[in-house]
Amino acid sequence: MGDVSARGSTLTRGKWVSVLHQFHEMLGPFIELPFHVVLGDMDVGGCSGLDSNSVYWIARSFPGLDSSGCGAFDIDNVSFVSLNAVALLCGNNKLRFSVEKAVEMERIGSSWMDSEKEMGDCGEFTKTSDSFGRRKDLVSSGLGPVLFIFHCIERKMVVVRKGMGYTGAPYELWHTIPPNATQYIFQALKPRIVFSAHTHEFCDHTHSDGTREITVPSMTWKARDDPGFVFATFRSGGNTMTKDTSKDAVDDYEMNLSTQHYETQLLLFHSVSLLIRNE
Repeated sequence: MGDVSARGSTLTRGKWVSVLHQFHEMLGPFIELPFHVVLGDMDVGGCSGLDSNSVYWIARSFPGLDSSGCGAFDIDNVSFVSLNAVALLCGNNKLRFSVEKAVEMERIGSSWMDSEKEMGDCGEFTKTSDSFGRRKDLVSSGLGPVLFIFHCIERKMVVVRKGMGYTGAPYELWHTIPPNATQYIFQALKPRIVFSAHTHEFCDHTHSDGTREITVPSMTWKARDDPGFVFATFRSGGNTMTKDTSKDAVDDYEMNLSTQHYETQLLLFHSVSLLIRNE
């Protein structure tokens, strides 16, 4: 869910290769399992330093991302979409138009992931065609894809409280996707649920239109020895989502999503950069 490297946007390509090797080492035996990386602002830089060529070079290092840092894949009959939140945050820029194009292709029911990989029925990667393939059905409200996005969706206020027992974020937390982009995403994709990051603690928020947003806590801001993460299970007849921010505290939340007869499990975490050696 973003921030693979704490200084990714300033690294040379040679140092990025080193970070990628360390990331793969951290995954260990799980490297054989399908994984998806959402780019954060520490990876691609802020608005002043956002460069389409750099984003493309970083994005192609991870499976399933297009040149703008967006991605899409299916597991069984659940669709997932990830968007480059930094491009959406930064107003008019070349990457923003590419992200909007990706959203539009998804809106009209097309599979827009160019020559990348898609999940098969057994959870393994299968090749997709370079041409856009029509999805079976257009989505209805709340039954669109699961959305991954680094910055939180716009809401009234994101408050950073002191005395929460965490060591402090490496950057300011007031950045959220602006209202116009939020409305566009919700109307175009009608996401069944949103997973975001870029904050120090877990948050379960329901927007005014009923869209649910789960904010994945950083693995490292609260306590290095007790990383936080979210474990989501999509199953028929009732879905569960577990957040774990310490070894001794686990809370379960029911997710009321409409699904078919299957079970899909996801492990979501962000800010792994502090688990990787300093570049």
